[in-house]
Amino acid sequence: MTLENDSQSTPPSTAPKPALTDWPLTEFASLGQIPGARSFHGTNVRRWIYQRGVDQFAAMTDLPAALRSELEARYIVRSLKLALESQSTDGTTKLLFELQDGKTIESVLIPDRDRNTLCVSTQVGCGVRCAFCASGLNGVVRNLSPGEIVDQFLFARDLLGKRDQRLTNIVLMGGGEPLNNFENVKIALDNLNAKEGAEFGARRITLSTIGIPAKIDRLEELGKQIELAISLHAPNEKLRGELIPGLDRVPLRDVLDAAHRYFDRTGREVTFEYVLLAEVNDTEACARELAGLLRGMRASLNLIPLNPVVETGFRRPSDERVESFARILRERGINVTVRRSRGRDIDAACGQLRRRFPTGDAIRQQRPPRDGNRD
Repeated sequence: MTLENDSQSTPPSTAPKPALTDWPLTEFASLGQIPGARSFHGTNVRRWIYQRGVDQFAAMTDLPAALRSELEARYIVRSLKLALESQSTDGTTKLLFELQDGKTIESVLIPDRDRNTLCVSTQVGCGVRCAFCASGLNGVVRNLSPGEIVDQFLFARDLLGKRDQRLTNIVLMGGGEPLNNFENVKIALDNLNAKEGAEFGARRITLSTIGIPAKIDRLEELGKQIELAISLHAPNEKLRGELIPGLDRVPLRDVLDAAHRYFDRTGREVTFEYVLLAEVNDTEACARELAGLLRGMRASLNLIPLNPVVETGFRRPSDERVESFARILRERGINVTVRRSRGRDIDAACGQLRRRFPTGDAIRQQRPPRDGNRD
């Protein structure tokens, strides 16, 4: 993130300009080295981006015109471009973004009474490749930069602001495994949480991971009270390995021990996530085994009935089967909730993000049905 030679303006280049949202907050001080800039101008630029939501240098009216022109020649503010906005019949909004290299990612904005939650992607694709999930069908392409993560937040905040609403929660549960992109996620979290950045409370941010013990420990060392969600999807090693082929063979006990340490050091209870697949991991035997696995932990369990993906061949269990599974766990002292599906009609529900443009029937499915039926 070094500046070009300050003795001259940036020469024309075909390479994409650096985005300032990629920078750690401390890097903004370097903008004061540009000819004609003052030491405080970097702070002004940072405030315009994170606190005032400006995405164009021309709108930074307390900067000298010459400096704004020089910034325009060297940098861009944000790197994401909105390619498509899809609206579900239940109020969920899916945002398809194009990156500077032409690749795409998706975010999902989920309204729920007085809450507005943004589901954020951290990679292009996903290398974990859960057998039931669309995001990993083609594996992982690359990590997102800090700015590509932050820009999803800034765009959603802007969108809600135009509706006289505010963003209340962020969940890193979109495309990708956040802890496999730890360094960039770390910078993005700091830019979002810090007082000098977007000042978004850590307790309103949830990071969802398949469970990588060493990186869970590193997450705790950041000193932020971020909510942690760990995806299990199976009550034993054998079935978990079958359902998550991209998973490093980390023993379940090591994952649970990391969750214990996270609670002990942060005081934040961990949430475990479990996608229910008909006649695969939704049996009474699986419920009893899962209860035994989680017994005695200060944690909650979030059951997620499958949101179908045609290519995977898995089926969603019946409501009766889901309730029976949950009842067995509750009878054994496990704190259980069942997640309500949102955005299934636009492929925006958990496990359905594909980072692609819909065509043909897929576009028609995004329109509200004539009879007004909902999920």
